[in-house]
Amino acid sequence: MARDFYELLGVARNASPDEIKRAYRQRARELHPDANPGDPTAEERFKSVSRAYDVLSDPDQRAMYDRFGEAGVSTSSGPGTGDIFAGAGGLGDLFEAFFGGNPFGGGPSRPAGPPRGQDLEVRAELTLEQAVFGTTLPVTVRTAVRCETCGGSGAGAGTQPVTCSDCSGTGQVRRVRQSLLGLMVTTSVCPRCSGLGQVIVTPCETCEGSGRVVEDRTFQVDVPAGVDGGSTLRLSGRGAVGPRGGEAGDLYVHLRVLPHERYRRDGSDLVTTVSVSMVQAALGTTFTLPTLDGDEELKVPAGSQSGRVFVLRGRGVPAVRGRGRGDLRVELQVEIPTKLSATQEELLRRLAEERGEAVDPPGGSKLFSRIKSAFS
Repeated sequence: MARDFYELLGVARNASPDEIKRAYRQRARELHPDANPGDPTAEERFKSVSRAYDVLSDPDQRAMYDRFGEAGVSTSSGPGTGDIFAGAGGLGDLFEAFFGGNPFGGGPSRPAGPPRGQDLEVRAELTLEQAVFGTTLPVTVRTAVRCETCGGSGAGAGTQPVTCSDCSGTGQVRRVRQSLLGLMVTTSVCPRCSGLGQVIVTPCETCEGSGRVVEDRTFQVDVPAGVDGGSTLRLSGRGAVGPRGGEAGDLYVHLRVLPHERYRRDGSDLVTTVSVSMVQAALGTTFTLPTLDGDEELKVPAGSQSGRVFVLRGRGVPAVRGRGRGDLRVELQVEIPTKLSATQEELLRRLAEERGEAVDPPGGSKLFSRIKSAFS
């Protein structure tokens, strides 16, 4: 008893043509005799799958098969070698399954019509504040836009594009030649219409028949909060339009975040360094820290050491895809004075004496320099 064609391909009865084609390609790879050496049943199974695909890939035969079964599509022309080469059907699809092309002229081909326009790229700069909170950024790009005179058709006033007589509107021409394998069909882009399927008899004077003109266009780019430098945003359909009414390509906006005078970014955190004097670090202090969200009071406890890090939760960078924000990390840097007045030096010496710390005598460093110079 013959197996159901849909079952042979492993698809449902309501499968689309694309699903049937994909299933056949997979089954053809699996069952091809070359992939199953030593299996005497491989060739027969492969022929059955090819027969199922030949029927189900043809709308008329599929309809007959759905109504009457295999009896409704039984013909004298089975999947034998002669029929494959003469019709360039089954073997052509097999070549496509394995190599992505069909030397016999069958299989998919590029549809006639205007091609898609080019993708464009532009660079945009934004501040750290704009990157953290998001913004709308204007970007200007020189691009091809639809010619308003002819509406993008490329044809002059009062005229229309006409169907190409060389390819009958398909955009392709086929040539048939005899070979040892039978009739070989080669397909190429129609040279007269360049694959568009139509030709312009009277070109538009504004665009000279291309259907587009070059202009500067400004687009408003929505930059999401939390975006980082080096990110790229894609604006669909904002690239150059294709010739003669072809759809527009995309616009890619490459972002660069300008350096900030106070903060730098570390992942989702913001980092800054704050300087305090050694007296402030020793005795403690409170000061106002300007953050991207506004001023914050930061308390430095007495005895804080250089390199200590204070963390302000939720004051960092938002997640582009997700919830929450990073932190603001403040690193403390204790400054040591390089110049002291006589009073300040006296106070420090009294402090050192009180703490029992050894220090150089007054002018000790200068005396050492003079002694060193004398022996040089």
